[in-house]
Amino acid sequence: MQNRTRLLAAAPLGALILLAGCNSQPETIVTGTVDPTANAVKAAPPVTLPPSLLASRTYRCKDNSLAYVDFFSDNVTADFRSEKGGTATKLTAPEKGKAFVADGYSVSGSGTAVEITSPGKASQSCHA
Repeated sequence: MQNRTRLLAAAPLGALILLAGCNSQPETIVTGTVDPTANAVKAAPPVTLPPSLLASRTYRCKDNSLAYVDFFSDNVTADFRSEKGGTATKLTAPEKGKAFVADGYSVSGSGTAVEITSPGKASQSCHA
C-alpha cells in the first residue's frame, strides 16, 4: 500500500519535470526563401517520360529460331533480342502501324504473328 502511495505521489512530479524541459517561447518559421535555381527550372523544357513496356513476346520463327521482342506503349519503339537475356537492339517505327527498323533488323506487326528480318537473313514469319 505504501509503495502505491509513493508511486501516485511521484507521478505528478515526473510530469512536471518532463514539461519543464519544453520551450514555452513561440517558434518562428521563415517562409518565402528564394530558390537559386527557380529561373533555370522555369526555362527548362517539359520532361517527357519514357514509354512503358506494353508487351514482351517470344516468337518461334519459320527456321525454328527464337526471337524476343518487347513492345512499348508509344507504339513506335520496340526492343529486339535474338537470345534470351541478350543485348537488345532498339527498333523504331517512323509512325504508328509501320515496321520497327534499325541496323538491318525489321519487325513488322506487334501481335502474335510478325515478320522479322535480321542482318544477313531473309524475312520470315514468326508466331508467339
